[in-house]
Amino acid sequence: MRSPDQLTVAFRNAGLKVTPQRQLLFRLLHNNSAHPTAESLFVAASAEMPGISLRTVYQTLTDLTDMGELQSIDFGTGASHFDPNVAHHHHAVCDSCGAIHDVYVEEAPRLTGLDGFSVEHSHIVYRGTCAACA
Repeated sequence: MRSPDQLTVAFRNAGLKVTPQRQLLFRLLHNNSAHPTAESLFVAASAEMPGISLRTVYQTLTDLTDMGELQSIDFGTGASHFDPNVAHHHHAVCDSCGAIHDVYVEEAPRLTGLDGFSVEHSHIVYRGTCAACA
């Protein structure tokens, strides 16, 4: 994800409003490796800027996702998580505490059973127990 200042310019260039609320969200997301949900970002933003609306958080996340600045990921936990790391990678999810970690696969796995299916994208989610919970 680009820096908050770069996102401000990108939003303006896309004809989107840049508000103090959005700039706060840009800052909260920058280098955020926690894979936050909209609700957790809302809580963090509300602590710094009381009165920010959940709708503003959702709209900003939608705009950033549409611009390719965020990935929206559903881990099957009931809420989408947002990842500012848009490089190709996978994830490991702790079934005990819910922590989510980025995982990089060094070489492509050998796949069988695709019978001519052309893979254009993959996202692997490894589930288990993290070191802190083990």
